[in-house]
Amino acid sequence: MHTAVHSSPLELRMAMGVDLDPVNAVIERAVMTWKLPERVKRLALPSYRYTGYDLKCLHLVVAVDSASGIVGVAAWEPAAVYDCPQRRRGMQLHGIYVDPAWQQRGVGSRLLAAAGTAAQEKGFDGLLVKAQAEAEGFFEKQGLQKLPLLRPDRDYAHRYWLDLAAVN
Repeated sequence: MHTAVHSSPLELRMAMGVDLDPVNAVIERAVMTWKLPERVKRLALPSYRYTGYDLKCLHLVVAVDSASGIVGVAAWEPAAVYDCPQRRRGMQLHGIYVDPAWQQRGVGSRLLAAAGTAAQEKGFDGLLVKAQAEAEGFFEKQGLQKLPLLRPDRDYAHRYWLDLAAVN
């Protein structure tokens, strides 16, 4: 793990087209730390990369350090009602990716808070996350509740919900 002290404040802002290469580099570095076989990570990685089309369809936010550039990214959009508990309206967080050198420094928490704020501002009931297995601890620490597996043949195994009414 990188141990340098990062002291400059982070800026959160909407991603732009020029950000796609650095965003995808952060995602690649993050994915390559997952506890999966190397071949699986290499094969899965293209599906995690963002494109110009994603900028039109998703709300993509970057965490920027003035010295290091983009160090984190999060993306979200409205969730399908059938994926949300009790058919509530939710915003689906597609992912939070933090450069490994910046993990454990509050970047992911800030990006998650930004997603929650955006969901509240849009009138959603909660934030839905379909997490990687290694990320479960992060989401649990942030107060998200694991959703039961109601349809094992179709439900994502690691689904979490942040009830925005309970946050207020």
